[in-house]
Amino acid sequence: MDSRSSDSNADRARRIDYVADHLLLHAGALVRLLVRESASEITRSEAGVLFTLSRGPRRITELAEVEGLAQPTVTMLVKRLEQQGWVKRERPPDDGRVVLLSLTRAGRAALDEFRAQVSAALRADIDALSDTQIAALESATGALDTLVDVLQQAPRHRRAPTSNTR
Repeated sequence: MDSRSSDSNADRARRIDYVADHLLLHAGALVRLLVRESASEITRSEAGVLFTLSRGPRRITELAEVEGLAQPTVTMLVKRLEQQGWVKRERPPDDGRVVLLSLTRAGRAALDEFRAQVSAALRADIDALSDTQIAALESATGALDTLVDVLQQAPRHRRAPTSNTR
């Protein structure tokens, strides 16, 4: 391995470490600040469940795992969302033992309204950034979408370990 390749690998590892150490903290703060600023009636936890279900039906155990919440907490959260008419329970015809949660039209509308409120709160702040910063955020947004897909497809304990070593 030549020194440029070694430097490139070291730089990649440093960049991965930076993202792994800082992304969650910044993302969490951003969500908290925007939800507060938007004055939405939907909580962060409810929005998270609605967002996850917008990507397809889930079992309650999967939903708890994806959201990082205890199953009893998700059960109570889902009951509130059902009472709002935003989530419904269904049994697939091929396996009556399984209960899948899915988003209703009203749930999709509530999620869309939440997104609109949060987006409106964020737009003015983004407008204050430079064009270069906006381009970087645009690129990061696409990468985050891909990362969310990866994380939601296979929980960490079932994913194969990466070959990246520190």
